[in-house]
Amino acid sequence: MQRLLGGQIGLEDFIFAHVRGETKEVEVTKTEDALGLTITDNGAGYAFIKRIKEGSIINRIQAVCVGDSIEAINDHSIVGCRHYEVAKMLRELPKSQPFTLRLVQPKRAFDMIGQRSRSSKCPVDAKVTSGRETLRLRSGGAATVEEVPSEFEEEASGRVDDLLESYMGIRDPELASTMVETSKKTASAQEFARHLDSVLGEFAFPDEFVVEVWAAIGEAREACG
Repeated sequence: MQRLLGGQIGLEDFIFAHVRGETKEVEVTKTEDALGLTITDNGAGYAFIKRIKEGSIINRIQAVCVGDSIEAINDHSIVGCRHYEVAKMLRELPKSQPFTLRLVQPKRAFDMIGQRSRSSKCPVDAKVTSGRETLRLRSGGAATVEEVPSEFEEEASGRVDDLLESYMGIRDPELASTMVETSKKTASAQEFARHLDSVLGEFAFPDEFVVEVWAAIGEAREACG
């Protein structure tokens, strides 16, 4: 298990041991670009719903919960896809047309991880809080506790994640962190764009979006001194 839940787990996060449970299908109408999802994967071909934004399209669908595995979109299996590939598929779905998500809900081991109440998206979907450290689980060794990202890295990743949501319709903190890390090796927007192409070329980010990301990272650097 090389990367569980994207490889970074805050000490206050819930961990899902995903034992296959109920399969369910929900119909979603994409009325705006952003669905309000944060998706991650386990590195073994299964994408999961990590967070659901309050007040979003998905938040209004009671059957969808944090921890659900996304098995298919419009009967097209996405098993074997990375989380960013799933995010891209969802972004490219046309607006105002309904689509179907086939989800697999994990079996719940404890009542405290049971179904949500109507007033809360899911028990685990509380506001995320940052501890002082991050638990990393690795395939080739013991779990280690490491320092959390710096103030600049957190600020920059948050700003880039906001831009990703506006562009892709899906939040992706891991992708945002990768882009911030890539920026550290560059000194200009042009150089940053070249490095992004080599690392994340499959996304084919347009030039204007890359410039916005570079500017956001620069603003975060200035804000954090």
